[in-house]
Amino acid sequence: MATRGADGGRYKMAVTPYWLLLLSMSVGTWSVPIDHNKMPPGTEPPQEDKQDDNKDTGLYYDRYLREVIEVLETDPHFREKLQTANTEDIKSGRLSKELDLVGHHVRTRLDELKRQEVSRLRMLLKAKLDNTNAHDIQVDHAALLKQFEHLDPQNQHTFEAKDLELLISTATKDLESYDKERHEEFKRYEMLKEHERREYLKGLDQEKREEEEKRLEELKEKHRQHPKVNAPGSAKQFREVWEETDGLDPQEFNPKTFFKLHDTNEDGVLDEQELEALFTRELEKMYDPRNEEDDMMEMEEERLRMREHVMKNVDTNHDRLITLEELIKFTEKKEFNNSQEWETLDDRKPVYSEAELQQFEVELRDKEIELGRRAASLQHEEELLRERGKALEAQKKEYQQALLELSQKQKDPQAVVGQPPTGPKEELEFHEEVKNAEEDAKVPVSQEEGREAQNSLPADHVQSQSTQSP
Repeated sequence: MATRGADGGRYKMAVTPYWLLLLSMSVGTWSVPIDHNKMPPGTEPPQEDKQDDNKDTGLYYDRYLREVIEVLETDPHFREKLQTANTEDIKSGRLSKELDLVGHHVRTRLDELKRQEVSRLRMLLKAKLDNTNAHDIQVDHAALLKQFEHLDPQNQHTFEAKDLELLISTATKDLESYDKERHEEFKRYEMLKEHERREYLKGLDQEKREEEEKRLEELKEKHRQHPKVNAPGSAKQFREVWEETDGLDPQEFNPKTFFKLHDTNEDGVLDEQELEALFTRELEKMYDPRNEEDDMMEMEEERLRMREHVMKNVDTNHDRLITLEELIKFTEKKEFNNSQEWETLDDRKPVYSEAELQQFEVELRDKEIELGRRAASLQHEEELLRERGKALEAQKKEYQQALLELSQKQKDPQAVVGQPPTGPKEELEFHEEVKNAEEDAKVPVSQEEGREAQNSLPADHVQSQSTQSP
């Protein structure tokens, strides 16, 4: 490994365009219209209204990715190389070789970040094994870590050029599949909606079914009755934003000024969120959350399609960002002045085939059956637990009664009904007057005292005793 360079100064993080792409995307982010007329020029917006440029990418290693970038940005040499690098330099891994020239404190911090990430992954793996009741299995962490592509599992202690190369390539690949996953998610949503519609209609009688089908068709037709939608990225669409959102004369449209107005974070590029915000006016022509016939999930799919359309035509280097130069070159093309109407989702429906819907319904039924089995199993377990709870409650009452009786016995041993008093060793005890009576009974009685006692008895009692004696 090359010698690590001297310490570099710490600068405030300013993400370069490509890294901004990796950090700015987040699942389900909603774009909002931009109104530059709300505040006077130079007025700072409230802190809570400022956009967060560092949104979660949705990657399972998002935090690790962020921290590595922040640390690298503190090195002046690497920062300069990152700002001048093109997309190919980053994707190919050539930029990773510059890591050997960064400051020692940067490398030390990167080493620490990697050890923390490895430790986090180990904990995840252990939790996964524990969850499958594999407590007695000897874990080979080095082998298991190979399934994580964003770091080098062979070296688990230091952050090297290969780690940066793997981190960049993995993040690029994962983010490039982001739009595809969103389209698939929308397709499943549409199939589920159609499945529920059919199941609902099946439960109605003939007359009500016909009425409901007519009502649903009227809602669809009502949704289609909207103003003309301009093709995204066209001169007509941009000039409409220029006039209605920016409050400027459409005849004085200027691409450079337009770019600066909508580069809201002033990083020199239009990222995907800034670009999607430009389509809000067009989407509002088709969708209103207050209308029953308008589906907001479809609106977000439409927004995604519009952004992909513009990126395909304007983003010439395919880095998913639009520079001022790219925008100006596009406005000079014939396609920019094309006034063709945008083909909406209504024109392209359905987004799935009948065969795909049938397969989806089969999978849905299988899941429902499995959920039914699990629900029955959980209900049975609940009944067993309830019976067990009753038994434990009865046992608890018995123990409480026994403790109560024991407590009473310890407080007043003589209070126990039917039991003679006992001593410390459970021996019988007697009251003093009973003991004195027994002792008196043992004293010999003289003949004279006996005769006097006999004379004092009633006559009939003496007679009865004399007849009983031999």
